[in-house]
Amino acid sequence: MKQRTGALFWIEAALTSVCAFLVLLTAAWPDWVEGIFGFSPDRHNGGFEWELVIVCCVLAATFAFLARREWRKTVTD
Repeated sequence: MKQRTGALFWIEAALTSVCAFLVLLTAAWPDWVEGIFGFSPDRHNGGFEWELVIVCCVLAATFAFLARREWRKTVTD
């Protein structure tokens, strides 16, 4: 009998997608924070954006690992 994936898997998968999107957005448009929010937390030197990329990469990898673990629990049960 095939089991359905739980809500936790979908939450982790969605968070992975959001973090990956932010990484791609920052790569394509480095000043998006200033453009959307209207202020520059790093006074236009790009440091905040690089920190955001690093944090989002780590979070995306973590959420992807957790989602994979949830998926494997569902498949192997």
